[in-house]
Amino acid sequence: MTGRTGLDVFPVGLVVTGRRCLVVGGGAVAARKIAGLLACGASVTVVAPELHEAVATLAEEGALDGVDEHPLDLQLRPYRAGEAANYRLVFTATGDPTVDAEVHRDADAAGVWVNSADDPTRCSAVLPAVHRDGAVSVAVSTGGASPALASWLRDRVATALGPGLGELAELLAEGRAAAVSGGRATSDIDWRGLLDGPFPSLVAEGRLTEARRLMASAINARLQ
Repeated sequence: MTGRTGLDVFPVGLVVTGRRCLVVGGGAVAARKIAGLLACGASVTVVAPELHEAVATLAEEGALDGVDEHPLDLQLRPYRAGEAANYRLVFTATGDPTVDAEVHRDADAAGVWVNSADDPTRCSAVLPAVHRDGAVSVAVSTGGASPALASWLRDRVATALGPGLGELAELLAEGRAAAVSGGRATSDIDWRGLLDGPFPSLVAEGRLTEARRLMASAINARLQ
């Protein structure tokens, strides 16, 4: 093959908790963006002449449960010129190229990160396919070249890794905190060796007492 079909992206995790984000569009694609933002604690404003499909999708998938904790402002109206500048992150998924282009133009002019559904040329932010387990997020991106491939790879990676990653992360965070409180440099601890051993399997099997004992040995090993 010749040429490039995807974008060169710089992988980064955005902390959107409590930050104002805009979704322009009221269909199923917009609903997925809204659900993802709400799950991460963002303050989401949705603008579209009609929101029936998006709201129905969100309700069916349970994304609106506990929504009081994460503000959601639904506004039944067309997009207003320039309003993208008032947000930290913008998604446009109207299906109308003219509106999507206007949203992108406004956001980009204001230095706001923007994602235009199915249009990588109008994206300063490209969404990866994500597998989440507690605090662990595994993301796969094709730079917008093929969301289907990204999702397929994400599912294969998730299957290979198996369940329990969130609990594994919690236990390791507990170990890091203990090391820090004891005045130990976490960089001196052989975390990789711990993870390459039976530690992950013990956590996955629920044998947390044994896992903690093994982790304590790894933390203390560098002190001897």
